[in-house]
Amino acid sequence: MITSKRNPLVRKLRGLLKKTGREEHSSLLLEGSHLLEEALKTNFLPTEVIATPEWCDQHEEILKKIASRTLLTLVNKNVLETSLSTVTPDGVATIFPMQGLPKSGKAPKHILALDRIQDPGNLGNLFRSGLAGEYEVMWLASGADPLNQKVLRSSAGSVLHMPFERIGHSSSSSIEMLVSKLNIAIDDNYQVVGTISPNKITDKKVKPYWELDWDLPTVLVLGNEGSGVHASIEACCTDFVTLPHSSLVDSLNVASAAVPLLLERQRVKMVKGIQKKS
Repeated sequence: MITSKRNPLVRKLRGLLKKTGREEHSSLLLEGSHLLEEALKTNFLPTEVIATPEWCDQHEEILKKIASRTLLTLVNKNVLETSLSTVTPDGVATIFPMQGLPKSGKAPKHILALDRIQDPGNLGNLFRSGLAGEYEVMWLASGADPLNQKVLRSSAGSVLHMPFERIGHSSSSSIEMLVSKLNIAIDDNYQVVGTISPNKITDKKVKPYWELDWDLPTVLVLGNEGSGVHASIEACCTDFVTLPHSSLVDSLNVASAAVPLLLERQRVKMVKGIQKKS
C-alpha cells in the first residue's frame, strides 16, 4: 500500500488533472465511485483503480467486475486526498484510457452544437441532458475543456457515453469552423435551430419550441453564457424557437434552457405511446 505523498503515483494523478498530463498519458482521471461505475458501463476497462482499503471493503461487487483485468493500487486516505481535486474523496480514483471515449457514428441525426460554453458546470449538465435526449454527438466550439474534473462530475459520467468533437484551437477559429459545419449540415437537409428569448425584439420568425418537428435531422445551437450565440453562427440558423417565461427574467441559464429543448422529442414519443394504448 502506498503511504507516501512523494510517491510517483501522486505526481501522475496530479498531472492527469491538466490537459497536458492527459495528452502525455493518453488517459483521463475519474474521481469517485460513480464515475468508476460509469466507466465500467463502457466497452473499455480502466487502466488502473486507486483505492483505499476502506473503500475496497465496502465495494466488493465493483472489485469483482475489474478482478484481475485492471491494476488495483491501494493507497491511504492522505495520499488520495493529496492526489485529487475533490476536497473529500470517497476513497477511489480511476485512470481511464482516452481511446475508451465514445466516437460518433457516420450520420448522426441529432446534434448539439455549443458555442463557447465557458462554465464547466453548465457544460457537464449539457452533456447529461444531451444524453438523456438521445442526441448522438456534441460539437464544442472552444469553451471549457470537456475532460475538466468539474465537467466530468457535473455530467455524472455522461461524458463517457456522449460522443463529442472539439472544434478549433481558438475562439475565432472555432466560430469559423462551426459555421462551416453548420452550412454543410444545411446542405445535408438538417434544420439548424437557434433560440431567442421571448422578451427580445426581433424580426426573425420565432415559434414556441413545441411547434418544431424535432424528429427531423436537427442541429440545436446553444451559445455562450455572457454573449449568446455569435452573430455569424446565428446567421446559419434555419429555425428559431423560444421558451415562454416571465418578463421579470431577462434570459435563462443555458443549461436550464436546454432541458425542455433536448427532451421535447422524448416527450412527443411518450405522448404518442400513451395515445396508442388508450
